[in-house]
Amino acid sequence: MRQIVSADNPHFRDWLKLAGSARQRRKSGLTLLDGAHLLAACLGAGLRPKQVILGGAPTEEVAGLLARAPDVPLTQLDVVLFSQLSELKTPTGVLALLEIPRIEAVESNFVLLLEDIQDPGNLGSMIRSAAAAGCDAVFLSKGCADAWSPRVLRAAMGGHFVLNIVEEADLLAVADGLGGQVFAASLAGKRSLYDCKLDGQVGFAIGNEGAGLSAALQAACQPFIIPMPGRVESLNAAAAAAICLFEAVRQRQ
Repeated sequence: MRQIVSADNPHFRDWLKLAGSARQRRKSGLTLLDGAHLLAACLGAGLRPKQVILGGAPTEEVAGLLARAPDVPLTQLDVVLFSQLSELKTPTGVLALLEIPRIEAVESNFVLLLEDIQDPGNLGSMIRSAAAAGCDAVFLSKGCADAWSPRVLRAAMGGHFVLNIVEEADLLAVADGLGGQVFAASLAGKRSLYDCKLDGQVGFAIGNEGAGLSAALQAACQPFIIPMPGRVESLNAAAAAAICLFEAVRQRQ
């Protein structure tokens, strides 16, 4: 097992760039999984990291994960250096270097289309909800936050590994090619979400947290409203996505 104790080590410098730079992740095609839960989800999906990085003696949980991937190279990192890579307040002592899965096109029946979602926490929550609801795929416009950033990965809690994530997608083309209907919440909508037929081939489009959906994508979608009897004008984008997805789940059961 390789040991790294110097901040000048080229491997450590590369990993530090990956942790903090979407550009570096896109350039290298790599990302860092932070924590035992994400490593377990990765292994459970049949993926193998290129490297596992330890920040101390492995816990029983981490040792069990390492036993499931005995062919993956290990690196022992100085604890201070490890803390610079992990954003967790209480690190679990393990990181994994993963090649980002690249998916160009998928055939899907139940999808989420995300346009210019900027907040990593919102994006991760939407991916998590889509995974829990049984979506086939999530399509992200070019203006979305980096789907494979450490913050999005943590918020999604393993959702990345149970559905297809297509970045820099042409959402209009996706909506046109779905075969079913794509729905979008709109103040101009006449129907309630709960009156929409959602048991077939279906997609939901969710727009930017402040600006909402572009006019072009709105025009390609079936509008509806989410009934809100309370005294607020709108819902958080991630909350709205979860409500929509699980109404579809209810109808599909």
